[in-house]
Amino acid sequence: MTRHLGLISALAALSLSLASPALAHPHVWVTAKAEVVFAPDGKVTGVRHHWTFDEAYTAYVTQGLDKDSDGKLTPEELQELADENAASLNEFDYFTVLKARGKPQSFDPPREARMSMEKNQVAMSFFLPLKAPALPSGAVSIEIEDPTFFVYFSLSEGQAAISLANAPQGCVTSIAKARPLDASMQQILQNEGAIQPQDIGIEYSNRAIIACP
Repeated sequence: MTRHLGLISALAALSLSLASPALAHPHVWVTAKAEVVFAPDGKVTGVRHHWTFDEAYTAYVTQGLDKDSDGKLTPEELQELADENAASLNEFDYFTVLKARGKPQSFDPPREARMSMEKNQVAMSFFLPLKAPALPSGAVSIEIEDPTFFVYFSLSEGQAAISLANAPQGCVTSIAKARPLDASMQQILQNEGAIQPQDIGIEYSNRAIIACP
């Protein structure tokens, strides 16, 4: 039976199916890249995300999606899942916080959602547009994280983890990647379950500051 699950439904079902005293949060691991997109006038217009999910989540969420039973999943076969995932992201505040001059910016619904297989892992890309373009003067910051730690985001290697598209000349990016979860933090999450955003140390967040002249 073919199943098409939006991200929120899949994560809820996955949580129930994997429930075990020995299982600690997080349940889903994502390697992320983000591109901050600028308009010709120099304003920030949104963020283009690329997320690669872990193998366990991939196996769960793609069950029944190989419509032609050829053992391969094409972007066309994954498109409905991509659309549903994108539509559900508002439930999680898009796992993204973008601030201009220290003020959080609001997003419109995601666009251009696509999913594909990268070896044995499913990857999702989409453009997250700002409701109103933001001036980069005074610095722009971006955070990519799940405050509950149900999904753990880690940035890809190198400066390409947070890149700039069409940025004005002279813009520079400073990236601080999330600290890997050690055994003690895993134990805390296992014993206490999902935690409140204010309980997360800054070292477990992915952050970047973009400064433009």
